[in-house]
Amino acid sequence: MLVRLTYTSRASEALTAAAMDTILASSRKNNPSNGITGVLCTNNYIFLQMLEGGRKEVNETYNRIVADKRHHDVQILNFEEITERKFAVWSMGKVSFDRVNMAILLKHSAKSVLDPYAVSGSVSVALLEDLMANASISSG
Repeated sequence: MLVRLTYTSRASEALTAAAMDTILASSRKNNPSNGITGVLCTNNYIFLQMLEGGRKEVNETYNRIVADKRHHDVQILNFEEITERKFAVWSMGKVSFDRVNMAILLKHSAKSVLDPYAVSGSVSVALLEDLMANASISSG
């Protein structure tokens, strides 16, 4: 059974480019063997991530994320059973919000800043879908 989990969290401290590269490299190394795909969005202070895969594997991955000291205030925004993946081509895609067209953020939020805490889970999912449709997600 495939599931999709979307969560947000706050970075314990501002992420450097090197720290972000380490997180992505680890995800891209470990996710394929666990059947996990998805996308990670950040503005260096807030994470918005969608994970897809088997229920057990997604839950195990999420539990590791919750225990990671690099962030806190982890909140599930959306969890659903799915029939197909949205991000099947990425072991972990990445969006840097310093390069995103602010109109995409304004479409889904009152302000042109990433704040998944201020919107519903379905709005966060719609934002990720728009980012994918507008080629704002990179694989490396």
